[in-house]
Amino acid sequence: MNSDILFSKTPPVKLFFTAALPGAVSMLASALYQLFDGIFIGQFLGETAFAALNFAMPLVIINFALADLIGVGSSVPIAISLGKQQKEEADNLFTIACLLIVITGALTGAVLFLAAPAVIGLMGAQGEMARLAADYLRVYALCSPVTTIIFAMDNYLRICGQIRGSMFLNIFMSALTAVLEFTFLYIFKWGIWGAALATCTGMIVCALIALYPFARGKMTLRFVRPSCKAWMLKRIVACGSPNFLNNIAGRITSILMNVLLLRYGGEMAVSIYGILMYADGFIQPLLYGMCDSLQPAVGYNWGAGSYRRVRAIEQCCFTASAILSIGSALLLFAFPAFITRLFLPQGSAEFMAVSFAAIRLFSLTYLTRWLSFATQSCMLAIGSPLPASLLSVSNALIFPVILVVVLGPLELTGLWLNFPGTSALTSVLAFGVLIRFGRDLKRLEKK
Repeated sequence: MNSDILFSKTPPVKLFFTAALPGAVSMLASALYQLFDGIFIGQFLGETAFAALNFAMPLVIINFALADLIGVGSSVPIAISLGKQQKEEADNLFTIACLLIVITGALTGAVLFLAAPAVIGLMGAQGEMARLAADYLRVYALCSPVTTIIFAMDNYLRICGQIRGSMFLNIFMSALTAVLEFTFLYIFKWGIWGAALATCTGMIVCALIALYPFARGKMTLRFVRPSCKAWMLKRIVACGSPNFLNNIAGRITSILMNVLLLRYGGEMAVSIYGILMYADGFIQPLLYGMCDSLQPAVGYNWGAGSYRRVRAIEQCCFTASAILSIGSALLLFAFPAFITRLFLPQGSAEFMAVSFAAIRLFSLTYLTRWLSFATQSCMLAIGSPLPASLLSVSNALIFPVILVVVLGPLELTGLWLNFPGTSALTSVLAFGVLIRFGRDLKRLEKK
């Protein structure tokens, strides 16, 4: 569908089902490669490799952080520019953003490749686990100049109205990654580096497929001769900072958690933490996909001054997020055994008991997680990065660190309770942001 008609004319409920549901499926599909990583490595390579994977994963995500900043940060002003009918400015922002992603991908990849063994060692890993974690990270670092653009292309496809195209591309990427990873680990008997190579290969193939129609000029956004100005870079950084800060702060918290987990429970605790993160990696993409897929429509209508339509779209977003998040909490609480055995079926009785308890405590997170998540997405969509950044950093770093100190005497139980505690505190903060936003929106609607 033409993006102008989709964003400005489609009834909000129909827009939700047209954009948000395929977007949720799309993000879930794009996140499944991490799930396959965990399942295949846990099943074929064992507990030490599984712990190494989860130890390296925060650094892998940091590798994508700058690209994510640019991709998300550019998509907001691009959508607003299209809503204002400023097509040339949107094309210029798109071109600049793509160039910046490739350049930053090369730089961050080079740094991580050289520093991988030292950083893994500083985090406390030793012996075989440290070596496996460094091998895994270095493959991602080598492929970084090409792989880092894949998630930004997902945003650009949705801005151009190619929502189903984005969904099918992500499904194909996950399927290709799963086939390659099974082949590399089970048939070729490669090590943990083979798992990373399979994922990176799938990302590279799909990044090239996504770029092709843009290069041919077949999309709403086109590559043009770039004209970079300081205000453009500031705008991209400002709008992308909530996601960037969330990625960086979240990985810092993950590193801190891994250090404490090693102290309190060794490799067993790190593995259980990995299971929790994989469960989160299944639920959060659904939330992110629904909210993120509606951001172009919200930004477009905000730029066009259609504030009542912004309110109606966000009401759909908040309602669906609440239903999904609370339903996920119930499922996690009810089926901890199935989730644990999906990754490590041969765990000891002690491992199973600790894992079941951790998953049930972790499930409480999603009773409130939806409120802060949808609020942050809304603030970002209208180009209001300050409250979005505040929510992001509070959820990813400030509240978790405070609760690490407060709940420290409980050791492992305190670490598992950190997640629902952080979510509840962030939701209170989000409620305050929403009250202020509601007042501003009423004033704009009256005008």
